[in-house]
Amino acid sequence: MKLISWNVNGIRSALGKGLPEFLATEKPEILALQETKARPEQVSLPLEFGGYKSFWNSAEKPGYSGTVVFTRDEPLNVRIGMGIDIHDKEGRVLTLEYPDFFLVNVYTPNSQDELRRLPYRMTWDEAFRLYLAALEKSGKPVIFCGDLNVAHQEIDIARPKDNRKSAGFSDEERAGFGLLLGSGFSDTFRHFYPDKKDAYSWWSMRGGARQRNVGWRIDYFGSSKGIQGRLKDASIMPHVTGSDHCPVVLTLG
Repeated sequence: MKLISWNVNGIRSALGKGLPEFLATEKPEILALQETKARPEQVSLPLEFGGYKSFWNSAEKPGYSGTVVFTRDEPLNVRIGMGIDIHDKEGRVLTLEYPDFFLVNVYTPNSQDELRRLPYRMTWDEAFRLYLAALEKSGKPVIFCGDLNVAHQEIDIARPKDNRKSAGFSDEERAGFGLLLGSGFSDTFRHFYPDKKDAYSWWSMRGGARQRNVGWRIDYFGSSKGIQGRLKDASIMPHVTGSDHCPVVLTLG
């Protein structure tokens, strides 16, 4: 079973930059996208999406944020947001329940320049951690995926010293992600490749960063311990263009 997550930086743009061909080639059972920047009625999906059911969470603000999941199998239940009004206006969390796990697609808020949104970001991090914990208590393991907007360790960023106080690599954000993992979740890529360097999923569009692989690993698949026995592989696809992020993959047995 192949699950793919990708911040497409605008789904309408991505549809013209190889997303349909990517889907036709990879044929995942589940495709979770972030930063869709559109409502479903604004998007004309090509034939390649015909075998999938889609579930959307769009931001109230037009052309901003948003998540969607395309799935071959009908979920048992779909939940929009976390049930917290202050956090649920930007289309950032989408949960699908399947017979043997929950899938949570997330687009975590960015702390922005000079960390001006960091206080809200830390409130968000705690709410999201508690939300995942509550799902787990229902009796099923959880898989979360998406753009978490944080490079957890120095190995996850090309220039850690230069970015120590940058959004996505502040001490507070890294600690917040550490708390999430410490509450019973695994960073699946590091589960398989704990020491792999130069493995990034996002690159700045300035200065030829992608060509030089000056990047950050901020896109993840995380899993709770209850499903770790099914994990077969986790990978990153830096060769796939069409966004400033690349897809990340989780394979289940």
